[in-house]
Amino acid sequence: MDDNSSAKVFVPAAIMQPLLDASNLSELDQALEFLIQTAKSADGRADFASKNMVNAVLQLCQVLEFPSNGDLLLSSLKLLRNLCAGEMRNQNSFLEQNGVGIISGVISSVKPSLECGCEIIRMCLQLLGNVALAGGEHQGAIWSEFFPHGFYKIAELRSRETCDPLCMVIYTCSGETDELLGQLCSSQGLHIITEVLSTVSIVGFSEDWFKLLLSRVCLDKSCFASIFSKLHPVSEVGDHADITAKSVHFSAEQAFLLRILSEILNERIEDVVISIDFSLCILEILRSAVEVVDSVPKGKSALPTGHTGIDVLGYSLTTLRDICACADLTGLEIEGSNRVVDMLVSSGLIDFLLSLLRDLEPPTIIKKAMRKDETSNEAGSYPLKQCPYKGFRRDIVAILGNCAYHRKRVQDEIREKNGILLLLQQCVLDEDNPFLREWGIWSVRNLLEGNAENQQVVADLEIQGSVDVPEMVNLGLRVEMDPQTRRAKLVNT
Repeated sequence: MDDNSSAKVFVPAAIMQPLLDASNLSELDQALEFLIQTAKSADGRADFASKNMVNAVLQLCQVLEFPSNGDLLLSSLKLLRNLCAGEMRNQNSFLEQNGVGIISGVISSVKPSLECGCEIIRMCLQLLGNVALAGGEHQGAIWSEFFPHGFYKIAELRSRETCDPLCMVIYTCSGETDELLGQLCSSQGLHIITEVLSTVSIVGFSEDWFKLLLSRVCLDKSCFASIFSKLHPVSEVGDHADITAKSVHFSAEQAFLLRILSEILNERIEDVVISIDFSLCILEILRSAVEVVDSVPKGKSALPTGHTGIDVLGYSLTTLRDICACADLTGLEIEGSNRVVDMLVSSGLIDFLLSLLRDLEPPTIIKKAMRKDETSNEAGSYPLKQCPYKGFRRDIVAILGNCAYHRKRVQDEIREKNGILLLLQQCVLDEDNPFLREWGIWSVRNLLEGNAENQQVVADLEIQGSVDVPEMVNLGLRVEMDPQTRRAKLVNT
């Protein structure tokens, strides 16, 4: 810090002297740096609380101007942030001295485009986050000052360093009371969330607060459909029904939202609770996005591909895969867990997925085996559609396998729709679908478990030679008959 930093502004002795005395230093910039380091410890914060240091630093913030005293202002905010880190007396003093209003004024005076502007806003938000941890009164004061316009203006900044702590503040404040959470889920609140999403989709995020916030509003409070609609291009959006229109064109932000929610589900698969509304909405988005299979060539990359429609398609599939897995992992005795999958099945999920799988070209290894017998088949008898991204076939098989786990209704439906042989043909290695073989084995295992009818179908297929194909022989997989029960079982050799 240069020697002129503190000379650019007159600081009244009544404000500066307590800081100099506490540090035993004569220069303000040096004193602030010493106090910042000391306030990192619990003992240091407690000592400063007895000296009412928060009041002095708040007064200092009011006389320092941006940008001429930007360095001193940033140091003052760092000191306040440290002082309010878990020390209730400092947090209370901050509230009593109108600290929330003062910090709001600081944020309003800062131009993010200038040097250290975004860093000052970031420090203000980190400070507010520490204050919010003190409880409902402190959270309410912050919310009252910043919701909705203050939060929205910060969300508009295309800056990762401001967006991360903004998510922390909003998440912390909205978690204690139904009133604040209700406001977050209102039209104004969701407007903030969509702006945060737009920012993060451009600049990314470094901390988990964004995912925690998104999980709260999209999964816990079932606001996903509203947010998804708000992210639609303005020129094309009409009413809520447009999100499932066959002619819909998805936005990059919608694809990004699905990507993050898919990640959240995968990370929290053992403890997340999924609503029926959310699940059915994902299914409808999948139905809308599936037309991309007809309009793009074979995909050579995995998700994310950079193609909006393909990414929406793919993340809809991975989300449904984990929704069905969540139901299993949270316990089949929980009524809500089964109801989600039951509703998806009742809405035609199984038939839809089997149709998608049937319309695809067979896996490469099977296609090669089938070519040997081309002379006995009419040209054009094989499906011509190709996987739009690497893993598309695998993701379809994974959903079917998860749905079939301990669900006789699904096992029977797959059999009745002639899907058993189709799934047997997925038990292969496929360079375009990593782990397809593993998911195929899992799916067939779930199809046969506890289902005598399905076991018999597989036994009949083996007797007829229908499963004497490379995926069942060359790759170490075969069907065996139990000599005592006379029931078929799939054996991984």
